[in-house]
Amino acid sequence: MATGRRERLYLDSSVIGGYYDSEFAKDSQRIVGYARSERITVLISEVVIQEILKAPAHVQDVLLSIPSSALERVELTEEIFMLHEAYLSAEIISRRWKDDALHVAAATVARSDAIVSWNFHHIVRLDKMRAYNQVNLANGYGILTIISPKEVNYDEQSQ
Repeated sequence: MATGRRERLYLDSSVIGGYYDSEFAKDSQRIVGYARSERITVLISEVVIQEILKAPAHVQDVLLSIPSSALERVELTEEIFMLHEAYLSAEIISRRWKDDALHVAAATVARSDAIVSWNFHHIVRLDKMRAYNQVNLANGYGILTIISPKEVNYDEQSQ
């Protein structure tokens, strides 16, 4: 990680929800730990908040455990909704899963360093990554890095 600047990572609700899931806990807990220790800044949008509010209280508590100094709220603006609609018009995913595209649009417009997700159906998938980024480039945005929590690790020494 670059010195002097915390990376800004948009975490979708699957990362927070994965905190207590046996399959995803280790990596989700590591990322939440980075946020709690303020090694990263977590970007969240109203979509994440609404999804977490539908989760059990112990999952909601995970989000509440992140200090406000390590959180950045991404307001859902007209710009985000326009990019979101561009993804849907490009048929990257169906309208049934429109909130997944809204996460990607929010992360893109907020210029996050990456969007982090366990969603391997609609977000963290090579064909989807390419399609989202084609729309991003066509609309004047940069490339969005899309990764799973397994790729977020600042503890290993590079060799």
